Amino acid sequence: MTTNQITLPVIKVSQPLGDFFIGNISAKDLIKISYADVRRIEDRDIERYLGIQRPLDKGRVAEIRRYLDAPDAAFPTGVVLAIDQNCAEFGNDGALTLKPFTSEFEGESISVDKIAKILDGQHRIAAFINDAGSYDRTLDNVFLDFQLNVVIFIGLDIDEQANIFATVNLAQTKVSRSLVYDLEGLAKVRSPFKTCHQIAVALDSADKRSPLYHRIKRLGVKTKGREASEPLTQAAFVESLIKLISPDPFSDRTTYLKGKKPEFASNAELFKNPFRNLFISERDNDIALILFNYFTSIQNKWPVAWTNIQQEGNILPRSNAFKAFMRYLKLAYIRIVQTEIGRIASIEEFASIFENLNVSDADFTSGNFKPGSGGESAFYKLLTGEKTIHDLKDE
Repeated sequence: MTTNQITLPVIKVSQPLGDFFIGNISAKDLIKISYADVRRIEDRDIERYLGIQRPLDKGRVAEIRRYLDAPDAAFPTGVVLAIDQNCAEFGNDGALTLKPFTSEFEGESISVDKIAKILDGQHRIAAFINDAGSYDRTLDNVFLDFQLNVVIFIGLDIDEQANIFATVNLAQTKVSRSLVYDLEGLAKVRSPFKTCHQIAVALDSADKRSPLYHRIKRLGVKTKGREASEPLTQAAFVESLIKLISPDPFSDRTTYLKGKKPEFASNAELFKNPFRNLFISERDNDIALILFNYFTSIQNKWPVAWTNIQQEGNILPRSNAFKAFMRYLKLAYIRIVQTEIGRIASIEEFASIFENLNVSDADFTSGNFKPGSGGESAFYKLLTGEKTIHDLKDE
């Protein structure tokens, strides 16, 4: 065995996704072969996304490091790794050998420090690393050979890696919902989540004429390189739109994973999820165009409030108003198309819905619409005519 080769006893596990291995490895050896890409958006092209792991939280690493000094320190949950098939060899003796890969083709070789991509457990591993990026030998005073149990997936595509990361972290830790929805964009299989993500990307980035252009925080935090404020999160966008597409998005995703297609909705069901059959027919561009037209009519109705994103107290461009508008879209759309659910409603048709709404740009203040769900509810009641702006001012 070479110094760049590690062999560990493993147990082979078979599940619907495929086979993977469970084993144990010393922290020292794991640091030697592993790395964690930081998920970031610098380009819109999906093939340029650089990994699927969250940025390192140094505060959390420090807490774990302090925990390592405790006499009863333990990490019972497995670190999840993805390893290229060229770097792994499973023997008949139940041992898994991990090693670097050398190729004659440029860019295909894999060095020893790039053997294992960390899908989950980055912070635990970082707690063992010193400022120079290597194993911190001062920890040998506490644990001569601290071992970590690992879950190893071999030969996973990037979308499968993304799915495992999202599933593990949704179940165990608080992860930005916007990041999780963004990861859905990597999936090869169709789903309501992926469609909503792609529509968010299109309206946020593809066309400068879009009323939502550069207004959506794709990862839940400010997008690098954008000076203007982004008043909406991708999570707010996806969770609002998905209600118009699917009564059970997880079930739809499972259906597509099985190679099947959801059944078309009846007319009665379309009153609850009016974009359902558009989605099943893969007319995602038409859904995006309906949203484009709808929010353009809103932009045209209240151009000052819509444009002044930075104005303190202006709630029109923000989440509460957006969520209320999305709830109202179902009513407005059906009122326009009536029995032609699936037809693209025009900007002018949506404008007619707001024509008699007696609300000025100056009325969209946090004083009239309180923060939180109460403000969203009040905004929705204003749109539906249940309350007037004068009612809200008097409350």
